[in-house]
Amino acid sequence: MRTGPRDRVKHRKARELRFEGTPYKRIAALLQISPATALAWTKDIELTSQQKQANLRGPNGPLNPERVRRAAATWAARCRAFRAVCQADGRETARNGDPLHLAGAMLYWAEGAKGRHAIQFTNSDPRMLVLFRRFLTESLGVERERICMTMNVYTGNGLTIDQIERYWLDLLDLPKSSVRKHAINHMPTSSSGRAKNKLPYGVCTLRVSNSWMLQHIYGAIQEYAGFEEPAWLR
Repeated sequence: MRTGPRDRVKHRKARELRFEGTPYKRIAALLQISPATALAWTKDIELTSQQKQANLRGPNGPLNPERVRRAAATWAARCRAFRAVCQADGRETARNGDPLHLAGAMLYWAEGAKGRHAIQFTNSDPRMLVLFRRFLTESLGVERERICMTMNVYTGNGLTIDQIERYWLDLLDLPKSSVRKHAINHMPTSSSGRAKNKLPYGVCTLRVSNSWMLQHIYGAIQEYAGFEEPAWLR
């Protein structure tokens, strides 16, 4: 039985945007959700006649460029404020001195994808991946079912794709539902064709779509390492 939206931060933002008159497709694009989800979350919100008129395209109601500029600036400011709150939370947690939290944040600084909306950690070292999975579930409180796993699989090593997949699932203690589409025999430019022999279990990626947790990690990294990175707020 569903008890509410899985991502409460995005749910709240979607409703705020709809109250401001933002169209469903624009909400979906801004929050990286489907238009159907945007509709489901906000369909009970009635727009004013002025908001409906402002959303029209064409000669009956051209979009006001100045309104678009102001809306974009307001949204950017809100996003920066949201990231600042999340990073402050990461900094506060870092000051508690938890070794697993420290290790996970430093691993992500070294090996993680530095995007805006999702945690993504890729490696071939099983020990690193086990440690990072523990960081996700034990330090950040991520449910195993929310962790997505993909692999870059190299064939011709005497192992089937199912065997390689089962190796990573068992090692990381993840459910079958975590598996997403794999890449087959994709050779990194640095491998010179040797990856197939050196990496029989390929390369594994763990991904969690959660802006709050990602920004939490960015804040923790800055606190642990003693530096400021303004680009992570933009």
